Amino acid sequence: QLQVEVTDMTGNTIDGPVRLDIAVIDQNDNRPMFKEGPYVGHVMEGSPTGTTVMRMTAFDADDSSTDNALLRYNILKQTPTKPSPNMFYIDPEKGDIVTVVSPVLLDRETMETPKYELVIEAKDMGGLDVGLTGTATATILIDDKNDHPPEFTKKEFQATVKEGVTGVIVNLTVGDRDDPATGAWRAVYTIINGNPGQSFEIHTNPQTNEGMLSVVKPLDYEISAFHTLLIKVENEDPLIPDIAYGPSSTATVQITVEDVNEGPVFHPNPMTVTKQENIPIGSVVLTVNATDPDTLQHQTIRYSVYKDPAGWLEINPTNGTIGTTAILDRESPYVQNNVYTALFLAIDSGNPPATGTGTLHITLEDVNDNVPSLYPTLAKVCDETKDLKVVVLGASDKDLHPNTDPFKFELSKQSGPEKLWKITKINNTHAQVILLQNLKKANYNIPISVTDSGKPPLTNNTELKLQVCSCKKSKMDCSATDALHISMTLILLSLVSLFCKSF
Repeated sequence: QLQVEVTDMTGNTIDGPVRLDIAVIDQNDNRPMFKEGPYVGHVMEGSPTGTTVMRMTAFDADDSSTDNALLRYNILKQTPTKPSPNMFYIDPEKGDIVTVVSPVLLDRETMETPKYELVIEAKDMGGLDVGLTGTATATILIDDKNDHPPEFTKKEFQATVKEGVTGVIVNLTVGDRDDPATGAWRAVYTIINGNPGQSFEIHTNPQTNEGMLSVVKPLDYEISAFHTLLIKVENEDPLIPDIAYGPSSTATVQITVEDVNEGPVFHPNPMTVTKQENIPIGSVVLTVNATDPDTLQHQTIRYSVYKDPAGWLEINPTNGTIGTTAILDRESPYVQNNVYTALFLAIDSGNPPATGTGTLHITLEDVNDNVPSLYPTLAKVCDETKDLKVVVLGASDKDLHPNTDPFKFELSKQSGPEKLWKITKINNTHAQVILLQNLKKANYNIPISVTDSGKPPLTNNTELKLQVCSCKKSKMDCSATDALHISMTLILLSLVSLFCKSF
């Protein structure tokens, strides 16, 4: 659109302005272009004739109201050309690609390749020879459907396994003509007969599609030397309605179990028995019983000690009788929570011999065989103290109730005309030692007896060492000079007392 006016030499307008419209007539100077690629379409195998696969759309920059942009589509080339050179047709005006072969020919499993490439031409000028052209490649993939059931490569498979062993024993092979990348090919195996004890399991190898048959519970040759399993195979995806699983989708597996020399088994295991501690050496603890699982073989069993931490036991190698070789002590560090544990072996006469292990728990009942102990055994006191309570004594016993407290605390007979100390009970396990007068600086040995409550009771006669020290300005001096002198004096007094008693 132009604005035009006429002016004189001086610039004065003579006429106008008026509008001048110039129409630019389109020239066919732009080729059709496919801008939305890559173009990939999918069609299911066996699809009916005339199934739409995809649409091809080109763009032409020329005037859309003229034939310069009036496009027509055509298939220039199909690769591969089998089973038919004309597998597909393209709507010349819409660009829709459809199948033109019968569903029988559209069979993925009979094709050279499930991928076809079409060279598509778009021509303007309504497809006339004078039109400009543009091309693009359309890739069409034939998708698989589950129209082939998996089939075993053999009707019967063989496997051999040793008794007592677990793991994969055989790989079952199948063939399937469907696409390996889909659930129409991937196999699912099931044991449908011969596995009442659930001793076997089968899983699919994801790489090979084989069925890996495994023993998950050890087999026993003596119970059954042969097993026959019936296995079926199916696909992850269901078959199409007009296809069914046939006889080739089942197979049998014959499994032979090989005999192995198994170790004897103790009955029961662990074995438990209760005995008093301190029973005489040579006492019978228990007679063990072990049997050989290899019932079809005639074997003998001999016994031996495997672990006897304290060295208290022995076993008769022939009849399995366990006896004591030492005193059983409940207070031993080898006894935990009143229980002593030992291990024994049962060895058969196979070649090579097999061994079984049995555990024996001996619960030891307590006997009053430990005297109580006294603590502390040393006390210090100032020579001029006003508090004559010297020390609180405690007693302990390794035995169990009722062979421990309440304890009885007593002072042994004191020498000399004056009593220097006394002892009073605080509770079942403690007593108080009290001085009856202040003592001179020295070391004194106070004879004390403590008795437990066992039947018969046990008494421990011991001495409490009492140091009488001089105390000045909160400092305790317990030097041994005076103590040695007084101790020697006490020794002489004791000797004189003994001498007089002997007459």
